[in-house]
Amino acid sequence: MTTLDLTADAVSLTEQLVDIESVSQNEQAIADAVESALRTLPHLTVSRHGHTVVARTDLGRGERVVLAGHLDTVPVNGNLPVRREGGLLHGLGTCDMKSGDAVILRLAATVPEPNRDLTFVLYDAEEIDDEFNGLRKLAESHPELLEADFAILMEPSNASVEAGCQGTLRVDVRTTGERAHSARSWRGVNAIHGAAEILDRLNAWEPRKPVIDGLEYHEGLNAVWISGGVAGNVIPDECVVAVNYRFAPDRSVEQAEQHVREVFAGFDVRLTDSAPGALPGLDRPAAKAFVEAVGGEVGPKFGWTDVSRFSALGVPAVNFGPGDPMLAHKQDEHVPIEHIERCERQLRAWLGAP
Repeated sequence: MTTLDLTADAVSLTEQLVDIESVSQNEQAIADAVESALRTLPHLTVSRHGHTVVARTDLGRGERVVLAGHLDTVPVNGNLPVRREGGLLHGLGTCDMKSGDAVILRLAATVPEPNRDLTFVLYDAEEIDDEFNGLRKLAESHPELLEADFAILMEPSNASVEAGCQGTLRVDVRTTGERAHSARSWRGVNAIHGAAEILDRLNAWEPRKPVIDGLEYHEGLNAVWISGGVAGNVIPDECVVAVNYRFAPDRSVEQAEQHVREVFAGFDVRLTDSAPGALPGLDRPAAKAFVEAVGGEVGPKFGWTDVSRFSALGVPAVNFGPGDPMLAHKQDEHVPIEHIERCERQLRAWLGAP
């Protein structure tokens, strides 16, 4: 079994984690290494749930904070092992999100008496279908382990705070027609032509830009896939436009679905996927203190992340981690060393550690 050296600095620890290949559903080796390393720390209570590892302090502090990160990566793309070039670490997972995991582990090992009680969660299967997600499974089986006043998901955010997240849903908007030979097209009804109205409504749609906790979110409603057609000489009798709605966290999934159905009134609309957003919760004392500790600059999270799961449990959460999220899943994935060091330094100061 691979051994992690938690006495190493966070940059070196990132290198150790990256070199343990952990493509989704192949996380046993990295989870074993993380669990083994954390169990050597007497100030933590450690538990294992599948390939999710949880470690907790129990100091009786007035607040509890969760620090969470996923251990899995997308498939290898010629980007292992890790390599250090100048001020950058290159390799699969350096950005998304083993550098964030390294900061979590470094804090777990070297801050035995934080000014807030801490729960460290390192989980599996974030990069694949929701049914496998380790954080979702933990929230369902042991929600008490995620109880907290505040949570920080260390997804890449350019080492700055991105609060909450937008929700997402997808629908299939369907048109129907009647098949006919294309040489006698007037004898049928072309379902693809009927989809023009769907696209017209999308082009005419005006996005909401609500301000929540001082942050302006920007919604999006877009066609992301279109399918239809039977053969090169047949008028198609069905066309499906897949539409993705990214909605601000002041709307529930139900409200978002209702809005989309209103936009496409008169069409056959079928919900295919959805996930709620997460409110920023920046009015909470722990969140305020955290924002002040990292410089006071906060932006909205326009994508969806697992902070939504904390929001569903009543725990306000933010994204804060090293790396540019635009580099996630790219072959040349990399992270600035300065981001890793800064995230650890700011978190240590917030936790009252030297």
